[in-house]
Amino acid sequence: MDLAEMRRIYGLGELLESQVDPDPIVQFRTWLEQATDAGLNEPNAMVLATADGEGRPSARTVLLKGLDARGFVFYTNQQSHKADDLAANPHCALVFPWHAMERQVRVEGTVGKLPAAEVDAYFAGRPRESQLGAWASQQSRPVESREELDLQYASYERQWPEGTTISTPYFWGGYLVHPERIEFWQGRIGRLHDRLSYRRTKSDSWELSRLQP
Repeated sequence: MDLAEMRRIYGLGELLESQVDPDPIVQFRTWLEQATDAGLNEPNAMVLATADGEGRPSARTVLLKGLDARGFVFYTNQQSHKADDLAANPHCALVFPWHAMERQVRVEGTVGKLPAAEVDAYFAGRPRESQLGAWASQQSRPVESREELDLQYASYERQWPEGTTISTPYFWGGYLVHPERIEFWQGRIGRLHDRLSYRRTKSDSWELSRLQP
């Protein structure tokens, strides 16, 4: 689907206060569904930005794997670089870069770990290859060669033959990003883009404001 068709179907080109839901989670879900329907590649891909205990930033792309009233969910190795950052500094940011639709969503908030039962339920539904890969990779740690990584994977294939249940790694888990601010960005002609920002109030409601581009 090209940009002209997406503009016609989804009303791209402007973002007015009267067009958005008062709840940013509901509004985000609408935009995510539209990005999926439009055939964007990996519409649930998001850039996760963290900072370590000394404030040094780091960013990488992860996949959104859950969304509800609590916030945004992703899963990862809890001994990884990102996990170390989040343990030292729970503040983080997300960016959903839907360039093909001239849209972007930014999220700022704090992160917490998901309960084990929720993690186990998600892990059980992953493809077998991804389950084995989670065990095989000591994420963010150096490895001598690709061959060594493949050998680690093969050892877990032998440990859990086809048809057996693979347990959740003790070092693997999920995170919930509890949003404090969510900004919706819509591109417009002349670079006078629309930016609508929702900020969580002390009463746990949402306050909507427009930002200059």
